[in-house]
Amino acid sequence: MATAFRPGERFAEMDRWQPKPGERGIFATLGWHRVEVAPGRAVLEWEPTIDHAFPAGKDWIVHGGMVTAILDTAMGSATWTLLDRDEVFLTADLRTEFYRPARPGRVRATGWVVQKTRRVTFAAAELHSDAGVLLASGRASQVIIDLQADPDRDRRGPAPR
Repeated sequence: MATAFRPGERFAEMDRWQPKPGERGIFATLGWHRVEVAPGRAVLEWEPTIDHAFPAGKDWIVHGGMVTAILDTAMGSATWTLLDRDEVFLTADLRTEFYRPARPGRVRATGWVVQKTRRVTFAAAELHSDAGVLLASGRASQVIIDLQADPDRDRRGPAPR
C-alpha cells in the first residue's frame, strides 16, 4: 500500500526541468521527458537509440549505466517533489537489478518514494519497455540536506532565464 505524501515546496519548481529548445542539461542531452509527476512519484519516458547501446548478436542492448541513470533520475524526481524550499538531497546508495536487456525504443521509468524521514528518503523505481515488460528496477537512499543549517551545500544551479 502506497503512502500518501504532501507535496514539498520544490514541487512547483519541477516545470523548469523540462528543457526548452536550445537548453542544456541531462534531460535535454539524453532526451528524457517527464510524463507524470505527483507528490512522491515521477514517471519519465525515453527513447534510447543505438547511440546509447552496444551491439549484441543481431540486436542492440542499451548500456546498463544508461538504464541506471534513468532509474536514478525517476527516484530523484520523486524525492524532489517532497522537499521544502531549503532542502536538497544527495544519493547515498544506489542499486540496480537488471531482469531483461533494454533495447532501443521507448521505455518508461516510474519512481516513487517508499519512506521519507527528516534526514533520509528511501525510493524505488522500475523500468518497463513500451510493451510493458519489466526490464530493471532500482532502489536508492537519499540524504536530505537542510540548506539553512548548511548553506554551502546548495546545488540548485543557475537561475532560470
